[in-house]
Amino acid sequence: MTEGYQVREYKGPVKRYCQTLDLKDDPELIARYRRCHSLEESWPEIREGIRQVGILEMEIYILGNRLFMIVETPLDFDWDEAMSRLATLPRQTEWEDFVATFQACRPGSTSDQKWQMMERMFYLYDQ
Repeated sequence: MTEGYQVREYKGPVKRYCQTLDLKDDPELIARYRRCHSLEESWPEIREGIRQVGILEMEIYILGNRLFMIVETPLDFDWDEAMSRLATLPRQTEWEDFVATFQACRPGSTSDQKWQMMERMFYLYDQ
């Protein structure tokens, strides 16, 4: 898509986290993974839990079997605390076990164990 994606506007600055994860390299599994993340098929408890721990926005992009996730949070957000809390919310373990069937990860992994945090290596800013 060369048109780009509009992003949400906030009343102040936010923190951004970027993570990556690989799916199993199987076109049928990838198509099913896409469907289970659609608005129609995603689990409402998972969306609610993400918001409940303080995440403002989450986007997942895909290229082949590589996923790239952007998470935006308030400035005072504590990632480790939020991920620990997220892991205890209703249906979260069930969801992680379900999506693990599509992901190149160890069985029983939490979301925080599967998704690898990326380091920003370039930032275009005004000097």
